[in-house]
Amino acid sequence: MSVRLSLLAILDRGTCYGSQLRAEYERRTGARVNVGQVYTTLERLERDGLVQGAGLDDEARVLWEVTADGRAELRAWLSGASLVEGRDDVALKIALAVTLPGADVPGILSVQREAVRAALAEVQAERTDAVPAAIVLTARRVRLEADLRWLDEVETLTAGVEPFDLSDERPRRGRPARSAV
Repeated sequence: MSVRLSLLAILDRGTCYGSQLRAEYERRTGARVNVGQVYTTLERLERDGLVQGAGLDDEARVLWEVTADGRAELRAWLSGASLVEGRDDVALKIALAVTLPGADVPGILSVQREAVRAALAEVQAERTDAVPAAIVLTARRVRLEADLRWLDEVETLTAGVEPFDLSDERPRRGRPARSAV
């Protein structure tokens, strides 16, 4: 989940200072965020015109508030679909390993499967009565269960796949050679 957009959502409820935002983020999502990341994100949000300073509280802490542009971005995010996308490092690592001579693909799958099982056991052991935290835990549990099923499919897909050498086909572009000085 985007920390950036989450901070906008929290600020939409009222002005907050950095550590307060961190605590609210953790209370509302059950996920941890580093306070340094909160302040860095606030600086970027301010640079982008999505938040602005709102003075100081009675203990001289800087307060932040969401701007009209920030509210518009928040509303667009909340009303749109969010898909888990992007580069999947585990899938890429396995896809690459399948092509490399000497790579122990079954071993890589086994290590990955054990890591997923351990993470799943941790998630299953966590208990919470807070609905927001339960939503996050359930999502994590279901994704880990899906990862185990995916690893089973990958095991079938990679059975008998042979590694291969570099292609003889050369791309037309490349970095020019450095001149000798």
